Amino acid sequence: MITLTKEDGPADLDGVTHLSIGVSWDPTGGASGGVMGVLRRKAGTDLDLIAIAMQGSDPVRLAGLDSLDPMGNGSLVHSGDNQTGRGDGDDETVTVAFARIPPNVTSIVFVAAAFKKGSSFQKARNISFKVYDATGGSSQQVADIWPSLLTQDNGCAVAKAMRVGESWKLEVINVTGKIKQGDEHALMRFAISK
Repeated sequence: MITLTKEDGPADLDGVTHLSIGVSWDPTGGASGGVMGVLRRKAGTDLDLIAIAMQGSDPVRLAGLDSLDPMGNGSLVHSGDNQTGRGDGDDETVTVAFARIPPNVTSIVFVAAAFKKGSSFQKARNISFKVYDATGGSSQQVADIWPSLLTQDNGCAVAKAMRVGESWKLEVINVTGKIKQGDEHALMRFAISK
């Protein structure tokens, strides 16, 4: 078992064959009360969890948005787009099968973003990221990451898995920033900077 905190630095993933990262959030009415607040809560808000596979400092594949299995071999799989944040548990997850990741992929950066126009972190509450050791088909939570409620940003670099020789390490990042909505290149530049 691994236990992760930002302060501990990268954790060895020895013995971890499958890793999952999930994001959950609840919709809020934002600053609006009354009827508009109720309507906004009912409509929800769309946050996106995206995994960006890197070859050195070059992004080569995205899991998320409209690509659920970008490698085509089940090595990096996204659960699908939850556009409201309603429901219990994780709203979106990405699962990594490390043995299937192509050897040219040197790292994977996990980013959550209010990527689509009209979405924002301010229209969501109780945002949290969970990291699971999914080895052996079960999921054991090893970290719970909460971004600041004070941020005006719309993106959060959650964590980064890095290939080190034949093994992998995982580092909790939990750093927020601004990403131009709807711009995949801006999303990838944000991931590279982390």
